[in-house]
Amino acid sequence: MFKPIQVPNEKRLIQYFKSYGLNILLKPSKKRERFVNEMKVTDAYKPELKDLYLLHQYTLRYKRTTILEFGTGWSSLVFANALEINKNKFSIKIRNLRRNNPFELHCLDNEKKYLNIARKRLSKKQLEKTNFHYSEAEMTTFNGRICTQFKKLPLINPDLIYLDGPDQFNIKDNVSGFNLEHKDMMPMSCDILKFEHFLTPGTIIITDGRAANARFLKTNFQRDWKYLYDKLNDQHLFYLKEPPLGKYNSKQLDFYFKKSTRKK
Repeated sequence: MFKPIQVPNEKRLIQYFKSYGLNILLKPSKKRERFVNEMKVTDAYKPELKDLYLLHQYTLRYKRTTILEFGTGWSSLVFANALEINKNKFSIKIRNLRRNNPFELHCLDNEKKYLNIARKRLSKKQLEKTNFHYSEAEMTTFNGRICTQFKKLPLINPDLIYLDGPDQFNIKDNVSGFNLEHKDMMPMSCDILKFEHFLTPGTIIITDGRAANARFLKTNFQRDWKYLYDKLNDQHLFYLKEPPLGKYNSKQLDFYFKKSTRKK
């Protein structure tokens, strides 16, 4: 069943990325860490190898077929690489599943600059299965709680969601004079909550950091999510552990996990 993945030591981590042709991550990963209040930035974030290893492994180990990424970055390259591997291994096996965006990555961002940077990192083959979506993000409320939302969402039903956007300092409007421009505020997206009931059992949600937003989701979710906090890597994980919705979802879960270990 679903459980956190362990990160290897630095030497093995480097060898791992080399083995998957992701050498491009290694040199920029050596850049300095940002200062605590260095939040408004003009250059792309450096790749965090531990975080990227986990994203790659969750995609491979749990055979993800459709990924929705809020925000773009080095993670987009890693997801595209993992989905390409899954496509080569499982294209035939998923033909009987209700997965109509097979092995597609959908990246949503409120910064065109970073969408373009992420796009340029991908190969021509990876671009065939990657969709970049731009949308403004705005202040709003969810159940009376102040938060943010994208104005437009991609029309897909993902089995892995990575929450790493929108950029806190590019949010339109305010609610009662309140916005996220102050550096003591933090990201607080409600997008996943709005389409929660369309997600199928077996779906995984991952956030790196964003603890306040993860707790906001946890507090407002209405379905049976298994929540795990990987303290060592500061990663919040949600797994939708409900019984299957029907025969197609049951086949989907059997594809993700061996039948003998999947809970009924």
